Amino acid sequence: MTPQTTPAHPDALRPQTIDDVRDVVAAAVARQEPLAVEGTGTKLGLGRPVQAARTLSLAQLCGVTLYEPEELVLSARAGTPLAEIEALVDGHGQRLEFEPIDYGPLHGLDAGRGTLGGALACNLSGPRRLKQGAARDHVLGITAVSGRAEVFRSGGRVVKNVTGYDLSKGLAGSFGTLAVMTDITIKVLPKCEAETTLVLRGLDDAAAAGAMAAAMGSSAEVSGAAHLPMRVAARIAEGALGREAATLLRLEGFGPSVAARSAHLGAALQGVAPLERYEGAASAALWRDVRDVRPFVDGTDKPVWRVSLAPTQGHELVMQLRMQAAIDAFYDWQGGLVWLRMEAGEAEADLVRATLARLGGGHATLVRASAAVRAATPVFQPQPGPLAGLTQRLKAQFDPKGVLNPGRMG
Repeated sequence: MTPQTTPAHPDALRPQTIDDVRDVVAAAVARQEPLAVEGTGTKLGLGRPVQAARTLSLAQLCGVTLYEPEELVLSARAGTPLAEIEALVDGHGQRLEFEPIDYGPLHGLDAGRGTLGGALACNLSGPRRLKQGAARDHVLGITAVSGRAEVFRSGGRVVKNVTGYDLSKGLAGSFGTLAVMTDITIKVLPKCEAETTLVLRGLDDAAAAGAMAAAMGSSAEVSGAAHLPMRVAARIAEGALGREAATLLRLEGFGPSVAARSAHLGAALQGVAPLERYEGAASAALWRDVRDVRPFVDGTDKPVWRVSLAPTQGHELVMQLRMQAAIDAFYDWQGGLVWLRMEAGEAEADLVRATLARLGGGHATLVRASAAVRAATPVFQPQPGPLAGLTQRLKAQFDPKGVLNPGRMG
């Protein structure tokens, strides 16, 4: 794969207002012609390929419509690039606390093209997820067009809003199969004054799991815990970590507090492994690359899995899989998020999910593979019967004709 800068569908329908979106969906319903819904196309490699007559792109439905830094609230059109929003709030000493992953590079696209609507539709998050939650936990309100071509709104522009059902959280993670979001309001939070990452060197996966658990259970208020096995560490931050295994523990907050907490945690871990410290921008570079799965940004379509399970069992999953298949792996969320690359080029879905089930369950999502592999593979973790039934009923209520991203999550 080579980086792409042109739109994925140059002939796509490109509405500029919510009324335009409603008209496009109404026409699709009347003709019973499915629509592929996208922002700028950075997440087309997520989910199964959509077979649709037309593509509805929200790339022109963009722009920040409200920003009140003192109220920690921002509203924007769904097609607004996250990079634009992050630059705006950064200028006011604020940030998006859910630290959304940028999937573009993993799929051979340029970085920084993902949109706010795409982040919520896929319920994105990054390393700070274990402390601050995912996108759904930071959305205050949405405006959307259902598959019935009806405009609806949920939530508002204040943090405490309990009017009606919280449909915004229901749409998070629906991958555009229930409605087309047009406007989104989120909360933002102040940036931390200081950031330090403690790096333990040379631990194997099991020992790293123990060290991360100890750090998370301490009073240090760790905001990120990741482990990069030997050789994987060399693929982030332009090789700053070298080839030796690295276990990363991030602390954020006011300067004196971070200094005191990092000193305390460092002293507690001193006998575990050699310890290094990365401050400020050097620390941020490490976590940006962990967030964006940089070790597997390799210009190929080798299958990559995103597996969530109990943090204490992440290394056990990898160990058991290594006995049966050629894989590469690293860990985030204290080991509760495992990124797997299948080196032989086969998705091995049955193997991954059977191994996961033996360890007590979890979720395995295929986040990169060729279109042919994704079409033939259950990309998302199969749902148990009652939950699958609920999902089908929701789809029938929001999109009875099945015009929005049909098959994306099937």
